[in-house]
Amino acid sequence: MDPKELRPRRRWIAVAWGVAALCLAAGVVLFFTSVMTTVGEVAPTTTFAPGETTTVSLDPAERPAVYISGTGQIAYECEIAGGPGQARLVRPTTTQNVTADGRLWELILLVNAPAAGEYQLTCAVQEQGDVQFGVGRDVLGAAGGIVGGVAALLLIPGAGVLVAIIVTVIVLVKRSGHRKRLAAMG
Repeated sequence: MDPKELRPRRRWIAVAWGVAALCLAAGVVLFFTSVMTTVGEVAPTTTFAPGETTTVSLDPAERPAVYISGTGQIAYECEIAGGPGQARLVRPTTTQNVTADGRLWELILLVNAPAAGEYQLTCAVQEQGDVQFGVGRDVLGAAGGIVGGVAALLLIPGAGVLVAIIVTVIVLVKRSGHRKRLAAMG
């Protein structure tokens, strides 16, 4: 019996595993894209020097946060005013660092703003040096992007491999049945 006579052809197995490989690549790309986007969303978008007052648009749903960039331990003091209600600055319970544009940012304060609006933020330091403050987001506020990336990393390749396994089993079972029918026919 000539293997070329058997149906379905083995190429369907190769096609199925090729699709699984593409799904794996797509999952990895989506994961890294979502992580990089999330880091970009967390990093400070508004920066200012010590002693400056900056006006920032804050939305409590985005979990705004204040970051500092400098060397060593820096004694600082920040105040927030304005907005539709009295916002408060609170110290985070965790340590969080983000690197953006070659600069290391450390989370120092979370902003509890009662409502979205324009707020004035001022921060000061006791010692002089290369110190910058920035307003970004807390990592937990951007966790949806990371969760989505992990889901893409697991679900898309998993679905591709599952389909490839199913197609492989179906093709092998059908080829076996077809081989038996061809052998019975003579």
